Amino acid sequence: MSTYQWTITDVAEDIYEDEYALTPEVVGGPAEGYAIAKTTLRGGLREGVDVIRVDNGAMLIDVLPTRGMGIWKAWVRDETRDDPIEIGWQPPLQGPVHPNFVPLMEPSGLGWLDGFDELLVRCGLESNGAPDFNENGQLVYPLHGRIANKPAHRTGVEVDSETGKICVTGEVDETRLFFNKMQLATTISTNVGQTGFRVVDEVTNISAQPGELQLLYHINFGAPLSVPGSKLVVPVARLAPRDPVAVENLDEWDLCGPESTELGEAVFFFELAADDNGRTKVLLKNPAGDLGVSLSLNKSQLPRFIVWKNRQAAADGYVTGLEPAINFPNARSFEKEKGRVAELAPGESRTFEIAVEVHVGGDAVAQVEAEIGAIQEATEPEYLAEPDPEWSA
Repeated sequence: MSTYQWTITDVAEDIYEDEYALTPEVVGGPAEGYAIAKTTLRGGLREGVDVIRVDNGAMLIDVLPTRGMGIWKAWVRDETRDDPIEIGWQPPLQGPVHPNFVPLMEPSGLGWLDGFDELLVRCGLESNGAPDFNENGQLVYPLHGRIANKPAHRTGVEVDSETGKICVTGEVDETRLFFNKMQLATTISTNVGQTGFRVVDEVTNISAQPGELQLLYHINFGAPLSVPGSKLVVPVARLAPRDPVAVENLDEWDLCGPESTELGEAVFFFELAADDNGRTKVLLKNPAGDLGVSLSLNKSQLPRFIVWKNRQAAADGYVTGLEPAINFPNARSFEKEKGRVAELAPGESRTFEIAVEVHVGGDAVAQVEAEIGAIQEATEPEYLAEPDPEWSA
């Protein structure tokens, strides 16, 4: 066998590696130029956060088992630059934040924002949108759900010593007595020398009763990818502004505008164009067109797509979010009414797959843009001037 496996955490077996390092010298085989290290952060809001750092030689990726197996940041090495290119964003907090410091159920429903600073964070699994309140004004479902603040109970790493494929695996439960019981099993993979990674998630209803699922991938980019003048390239089947604020920004939905102390977020809802197999791709590129990041996904798994632009000053979290999802991030009650809450039978699973790739150089960015153009050619885009009442609460 060429695959080397190591369990870092397994609560059921009482296994926990406080520090861990893996290199080609340990694994053996022809694959070289990589390293994997597990550490536990100390101090401030980071206290107790576990990080698994994967260095594939071309890219560093920080995975956070403590925060639902999210991806905090990544860095791409480029021989034309002195420092690695940081892929992620900078919110007005010092993270990553331990879930103990995130008040999910504070009365406003917005406590989730106290821990939000990842490159890739999952929203769900029972709910994933805006806060939802009952008729008495009491919070029922908080912003973006609970999965991002659930620590993994099992994590491990796998290395194929022949091909150089590296995988970080994890299992996270979102369960409560008398309520939904879902398990997320994820594999985050990359290859030696690759400037990207792939996320494959399997969500299983581990209850003996039917369960309900919402899932959204909040994938967020700041400088140097998202700066004033950066552009989005999206194959559009249908586009609608979420609300009146987005209507005002509709002519520039694909543009990252200037920083502002007066403008807030602008959000756009999409149905993406795709090929005959449901495959599709989106791109964010910098103003010069020599640096970009793409997301590849399958529309049959994730039929909704959202662009979120926070246009505040950099000090306040200027960022662009690309968000594939099962549903739109409205209050759960609205999405339930519109039939966009998935139902899973006992033991039923659903699989979701997303690939994130960083493209360095004008030719590489232009190639991806051409691929998206080929997808768009087969579909006449529809642009709505006002929010769609079927899509927006």
